[in-house]
Amino acid sequence: MNVIDLFMKLLSFESITPDDAGSLHYIETYLDGFEAIYVNEGGVKNLFLTKKFGEEEHLCFAGHVDVVPPGKGWETDPFVPVVKEGKIYARGTQDMKSGVAAFVQACREAESFGGRLSVLLTSDEEGDATYGTQIMLAHLKEIGLLPDYCVVAEPTCEERFGDAIKIGRRGSINGYLTIKGRQGHAAYPEKAVNPVHQIAPLLAQIAGVPLDDGDDDFAPSQMVITDIRGGMEVTNVTPGELKIMFNVRNSTKTTQEDVRVHIEQVLGDLDYSLELTQGSYPFVTTRDSKIVQHLKESIKSVTGSEPKLSTAGGTSDARFMGAYGIDVVEFGVINDTIHAPNERTSIEEVEKLYEVFRSLIDTFSKGA
Repeated sequence: MNVIDLFMKLLSFESITPDDAGSLHYIETYLDGFEAIYVNEGGVKNLFLTKKFGEEEHLCFAGHVDVVPPGKGWETDPFVPVVKEGKIYARGTQDMKSGVAAFVQACREAESFGGRLSVLLTSDEEGDATYGTQIMLAHLKEIGLLPDYCVVAEPTCEERFGDAIKIGRRGSINGYLTIKGRQGHAAYPEKAVNPVHQIAPLLAQIAGVPLDDGDDDFAPSQMVITDIRGGMEVTNVTPGELKIMFNVRNSTKTTQEDVRVHIEQVLGDLDYSLELTQGSYPFVTTRDSKIVQHLKESIKSVTGSEPKLSTAGGTSDARFMGAYGIDVVEFGVINDTIHAPNERTSIEEVEKLYEVFRSLIDTFSKGA
């Protein structure tokens, strides 16, 4: 079986979050030379497959077998992969069974390695991720098997295969701001305290405002207003309060406390309440890390071009690796149809991704 055969097989599993639909057992059987460790909790299955070749460093490949529901608008059955003009159509082709197939096949064919190779798979990346990768990492820490380096095979490429590696991700801070006033009659504004009027001259100091200058790895953290609402949807009553929701995709230079201080400085003596939650935390792997450099070289050897290093986009399970101090990067096929009807990727991309991972395994333990 080659990487495309494996890919087609994985696509046939109807593994909608958090159901792995039997795909994890299939992969366990396929990597029969690897020791299998399951950690299952909250209806989620997580699988860690590992093989020790030598005494050098531990390199892990990670990903998820779960997919989002197919939705409407498909021209073919989303769980019966179809090949048309060199592309494979099915749910999960880009996100991210292409990546899983590529690194599983590369690990299966690895005959030698300086240290330990492993594969970490979850069925809860597309959901809340509460019982997914982070549960497995906590267990691996307990038993002394945390990897030194990790490649998460999420789709990262933008215009052409091999053009981008993600070396980090921004965090996500959610804000819930309530400006409190006093409801009244629109004809007697002097008898009311209108929170809309209070915030109006201050809104430009909140909406779209950068909270830091960014750096070589991250764009500036910015406050993005996502919702404003207040009042009773009538024209003769002024609102008693105004609610604003916002999000900050934050770099390592901005924290929740920085956001809180900024709001305090802008709103001053206004009567308000503020709630902040952190959906994920920012992380970055240094550009001179061994995994970054070796992956760049492997991509260049397969594609002939050098990828850019990026931290753009949303979140992924790589954030859990970063929290444990693991040097983690993300690399996979082009990201342009994920979660969409008729999701697809090309056979050529999947084959090249497999070649990149084979090259990485072959060269990783042959130098620093």
